[in-house]
Amino acid sequence: MFYDIFCALCQKKGVSVTKATIEIGLSRTIGTKWKNTGATPNGETLNKIANYFGVSINTLLGNETEQKEEPILTPKDERDISRRLEETLAQLEDSQDGLMFDGEPLDDITRELLLTSLKNSMEIGKKIAKKKYTPKKYQK
Repeated sequence: MFYDIFCALCQKKGVSVTKATIEIGLSRTIGTKWKNTGATPNGETLNKIANYFGVSINTLLGNETEQKEEPILTPKDERDISRRLEETLAQLEDSQDGLMFDGEPLDDITRELLLTSLKNSMEIGKKIAKKKYTPKKYQK
């Protein structure tokens, strides 16, 4: 079971089992041992493998259910977000106290941070809406 998960992660990353084990710092033949014996590595080795693939140890052990991929934003979604962001900023700038911090106008750095934060919030909202309202037959 562990070996199957390990192989799937290797395939997803685009490396061979042998190359992955070497890059992790393990023996070249450890993959064969896992395959033939059905053995599962110890905690320290599991931690190294999890860090290499960027997954949790529970994922390596098969204790987590596979999550669906997050929806991808289309170019139309990106344009919609940009348009809404510009509209929001225009509304904020039109009001007298819209973009003030402690009674002072925002500096360029703070304004950029605000823009980034608003854009991220809008992207997350769009992804949540796509996930929630897209019919199952159209989901990948």
